[in-house]
Amino acid sequence: MSWWWAGAIGAAKKRSDEDEALPKHSSVALIVGVTGIVGNSLAEILPLADTPSGPWKVYGVARRPRPAWNEDNPINYIRCDISDPKDTQEKLSPLTDITHVFYVTWANRSTEVERCEANGKMLKNVLDVVIPNCPDLKHISLQTGRKHYVGPFELIGKIETHDPPFTEDLPRLKFDNFYYTQEDLLFEEVEKKEGLTWSVHRPGNIFGFSPYSMMNLVGTLCVYAAICKHEGKVLRFPGCKAAWDGYSDCSDADLIAEHHIWAAVDPYAKNEAFNVSNGDVFKWKHFWKVLAEQFGVECGEYEEGENLKLQDLMKGKEPVWEEIVRENGLASTNLEDVAVWWFSDAVLDIPCPLDSMNKSKEHGFLGFRNSKNSFISWIDKAKAYKIVP
Repeated sequence: MSWWWAGAIGAAKKRSDEDEALPKHSSVALIVGVTGIVGNSLAEILPLADTPSGPWKVYGVARRPRPAWNEDNPINYIRCDISDPKDTQEKLSPLTDITHVFYVTWANRSTEVERCEANGKMLKNVLDVVIPNCPDLKHISLQTGRKHYVGPFELIGKIETHDPPFTEDLPRLKFDNFYYTQEDLLFEEVEKKEGLTWSVHRPGNIFGFSPYSMMNLVGTLCVYAAICKHEGKVLRFPGCKAAWDGYSDCSDADLIAEHHIWAAVDPYAKNEAFNVSNGDVFKWKHFWKVLAEQFGVECGEYEEGENLKLQDLMKGKEPVWEEIVRENGLASTNLEDVAVWWFSDAVLDIPCPLDSMNKSKEHGFLGFRNSKNSFISWIDKAKAYKIVP
């Protein structure tokens, strides 16, 4: 049974510190964005004893100090602002043993033109240091997302796109998109080193754990449910009828991490772009009941014509969150960090365009997740780390 197949059906995973002494590292990873929603999963999975091409030595790069919820991962944590070329050069140039780069970060800006500039510079700063300084570098794995097919945030639902389900061979849209900027830069930079390969990974809405993520849907909904519980209010659904009644899908953060690792080490996956989703579908009207049950709050229904938004419902709730944190002995967090209202509004305000996982399966990746189980497991993790009560 292959490693990603075993993980897909829920086989138990041992942590590396529970195993016998490991031999010399076979592979050395650099995770750029290690405190992000997929970066955190990579930091947990790469050091495991059964991870392919291991044992792995892992460097993790992030802009902020290392958070407590990331400290259990046996990685070398490096605080570095990759938007600053000098800081990137100073912090990353000593890392000459890197064999694989997992680039799973991004920066938001007010317009897509600005996002293209910022995210292109960040990626280039990293590659300008790592490629010439790491003689054993084999692969660069870049994470983008489904906005490759639907356009930037401000145009989602407002422009004509391809008819889903989306496949990887669809042509690019004729609009600025920082994912396109990153891909073009990656393809150009990889050509500078003989034998260096790449992969691009395009998840949909990610279910995972990271209080620092700008796109943490599950975490945001957990905080919303906790506030509703605290105030004795109904868990109202802040989205459109198409999201409530229609089919949606998601991408489990651990599955995405496994997908990155598979493409980095499997020769049949090199120099390809892949969608990555769980492989099933769900309806939010069913998951809304699950969310309500997990927090012991009354479940609301879709409210015709109300056009509810979390940004409106949760306006001014900072003192309420501080009270919840204090009364429940939670980790000290700012509401603006753990709840990204605008992103959840964007997800729930439109029908979910589905993708196809056929290409990944045809190239050998058979991993999948049960999305309901995934949803509950990430809620449980947010509770276990005392992010929510």
